[in-house]
Amino acid sequence: MTRRALPLVLVLLAGALVGCTDPAAEARSTTPTSCGPVTATLPDTDVTPLDPPPTPALPVTVTSADGIASTVTDAARILPVNLYGSIAEIVFSLGLGGNVVGRDTSTTFPAAAHLPVVTPAGHDLSAEAVLALAPTVILADDSIGPPETLRQLRAAGIPVVLVAAEQSLDAVPGHVRAIAAALGVGAAGDRLVTRIEGEIAAARAGAPDGPAPRVAFLYLRGTAGVYLIGGRGAGSDAMIEAAGGVDAGTAIGLAKFRPLTSEGLINAAPDVLLVMSGGLKSVGGVDGLLKLPGVGQTPAGAARRVIDMDDGVLLTFGTRSGRVVRALADALHCRGPR
Repeated sequence: MTRRALPLVLVLLAGALVGCTDPAAEARSTTPTSCGPVTATLPDTDVTPLDPPPTPALPVTVTSADGIASTVTDAARILPVNLYGSIAEIVFSLGLGGNVVGRDTSTTFPAAAHLPVVTPAGHDLSAEAVLALAPTVILADDSIGPPETLRQLRAAGIPVVLVAAEQSLDAVPGHVRAIAAALGVGAAGDRLVTRIEGEIAAARAGAPDGPAPRVAFLYLRGTAGVYLIGGRGAGSDAMIEAAGGVDAGTAIGLAKFRPLTSEGLINAAPDVLLVMSGGLKSVGGVDGLLKLPGVGQTPAGAARRVIDMDDGVLLTFGTRSGRVVRALADALHCRGPR
């Protein structure tokens, strides 16, 4: 994923999307067609740290998601890295952003933008770049590699704590608690989870009643010839449903990401197309998107109902998730930002 490149998509290119009947097609509701293309934006793109910030109680010994125990003795120089930027969001939101010494390419929120990048190849760590920053603890998941680099960093004596790699709304609290535990601020982690869960619940509750628009998430990288549609478990489905929509890929039986075909997209019959802003740009904007096979033959294409959202926020599943759901719901239901 520029950011938002999804590591998930790298394993999805096998297989073909086949057309299948949609038993709910006749009952499908339609979405407003008057608001046309829109960019869903957050009113505040930065993270909000806990106040007051916690003081780490160290040392702590924790077991990584890969089963390896690590003892963290110093949180003065934290390096949070993964393909989504979610780990950095959590560290900054815990109030420890001042201790962070580097970032991945997916971490783009303003408070972290000045930090040096240690993933020049997207999801591959540069051992040299990491060692030059002298981190006292590295927080990552298995979307970052290669594994030999992580082994090299561990061999250099740096605690490397891996968290579970699942990217979903339900996984956010577990990620927060695991990272807070590794940094010796468990109570702060509980405070942050309470805040995040409240924001997500409020955003879900804010979705209007009535007919739910049918939304297809398209992962586009025109420069690389990658065109995928999301389904159940892709992550995009959770965001669409939380915002008050029906995931069109899931509705026709898709799982994760599948190659986009005109037959499959027409069968999915989305009222709205959801894309990342970088992906939309890569195909030449809305006009270029409408030229892709099958797009113009969908209700969304005919109405130019396209929603794009910044690559750095849409599928991050970090501490701003409640704000992301709210912004997506506003765009989906043709409301102005609140």
